[in-house]
Amino acid sequence: MDSPAPLWQSVADEDRTVSRPAHATRRRMTDSDVLIVGSGAAGLTAALNLADRYRVTVLAKGALNEGSTAWAQGGIAAVLEPGDTFANHVEDTMVAGAGLNDRGVVEFVVERAPAAIERLRALGVPFAEEDGALHLTREGGHSHRRIVHVADATGWAVQVALQRAAEAHPNITLVPDQVAIDLATGRHEERYSGAGRVWGVYALDRGTGTVRVHTARATILATGGAGRTYLFSTAPRGATGDGIAMAWRAGARISNMEFMQFHPTCLYNLEVKNFLITEAVRGEGGRLINPVTGKRFMTYYDADRMELAPRDVVARAIDAEIKRYGLDYVHLDISHQPPDFVRGHFPNIYEKLIGLGIDMTTQPIPVVPAQHYTCGGIVVDRDGRTDLPGLYAAGECTQSGLHGANRLASNSLLECFVYGEAAAAHIAAHWDELPPPPPIRAWDESRVTDSDEEVVIKQNWTEIRRFMWNYVGIVRTTKRLERARHRIRMLNEEVSDYYGHFRVTPDLIELRNLLQTAELIVRSALHRHESRGLHYTLDYPQMLEKAEDTVLVP
Repeated sequence: MDSPAPLWQSVADEDRTVSRPAHATRRRMTDSDVLIVGSGAAGLTAALNLADRYRVTVLAKGALNEGSTAWAQGGIAAVLEPGDTFANHVEDTMVAGAGLNDRGVVEFVVERAPAAIERLRALGVPFAEEDGALHLTREGGHSHRRIVHVADATGWAVQVALQRAAEAHPNITLVPDQVAIDLATGRHEERYSGAGRVWGVYALDRGTGTVRVHTARATILATGGAGRTYLFSTAPRGATGDGIAMAWRAGARISNMEFMQFHPTCLYNLEVKNFLITEAVRGEGGRLINPVTGKRFMTYYDADRMELAPRDVVARAIDAEIKRYGLDYVHLDISHQPPDFVRGHFPNIYEKLIGLGIDMTTQPIPVVPAQHYTCGGIVVDRDGRTDLPGLYAAGECTQSGLHGANRLASNSLLECFVYGEAAAAHIAAHWDELPPPPPIRAWDESRVTDSDEEVVIKQNWTEIRRFMWNYVGIVRTTKRLERARHRIRMLNEEVSDYYGHFRVTPDLIELRNLLQTAELIVRSALHRHESRGLHYTLDYPQMLEKAEDTVLVP
């Protein structure tokens, strides 16, 4: 079957087993042609590209707009400026990724960026314009202005447009408040065929408290990253590595989990947590200042690129200044720019800071680094296929080869659009090869009871995030990593016992996934005996000549 024309055109014109499935209960099994877990840019892009031909169900863990897409401030990178080239964008991406990127994949994504922008415009995304043309800003690591944006709330505008289109399509069913637990595979068939395919997911309905199995011919994981593995993160509350953990437990390879990107500039405020100050503030002239010396300090770390150096460089520089001078934060200052310019380019950040008593047109902004993006994840090919038949993945939960050892700013949403469409195209082109799902065993909770010890979950959640921040953060050592691994082994026993005896809750499901993701990060970090990109260790400070992925096999 030929790949369908994208919907955009019509708009314009071991715990490796799910231990509880038992007898079949068809009333708790819901079917669709394609099941998508995640309602952000990657998931909705895939849905819109499939829905003209197939029945698509999209599951969201919470509200439909609570994922990372809606939080993205900066923009989307695309070659649109006169004098810029695809080769420039590719080279910038490769440099930021410390040579670990797959050049073919980088070219594949970069060359599709302008078309992705046009499709979003056709959906009604109101990108900023200047003199009748798209306004392009510049961010760290980019050699040209190539960031299209909607002021400083690009992700929200994209989410609104995609969600509106999905809600209007009769073949798309959007289901909020479904907490995915595990993939339904061949092991869970009523009569095991030995096929080893993925048939969908088991998910807890927050409203009813029941677990249902959602089945489909093809399943796409678009579950986002694992930022909440860390104490300080710009990621939304639900970024607990769910898709990565589920894919690993089902038997898929996971790659490059040591590369956790720390955004250099998260607002330091005791009342407001995890508020990002977009990279574009530095792109438009923002300066990093040591509040003790009153001087710009990037000259000591990267004199050529200064504040526009890649994120790993800037984050380590801020971390070094904070540790050297005993600071709580450094200053990001754009007050030298005209007030109208600042308010016009960053209206949402300006209003947020004014509410906190900070006028960014006249005062510096206190900032600290915070975990921001998961560069590793489920291994996928250029069609979004994982190792497991019937399972695709797109977006931050994947390791496609685009980002390498460090994601270039504003390449994240771009990856979602390109791979969401690629996965949809492959499913459509190979539809006749995708068998319908067999009867799958229902979730059995007859052996478990409600827990009266929810404090255990909260305690373990907090402990994981703290030791990951302290031991597996911006600067690492082998000894710190081994300490983290020791804590993970102890917690694994406790969490596995808890999971086996008590009825699942959203917090328990997320705790289980957080712990699994933390283990994958630490294993990957211990495996890499060099410093490259986002992985910096004092025990191996040099970068090896040959760049190789860290691939974990279940």
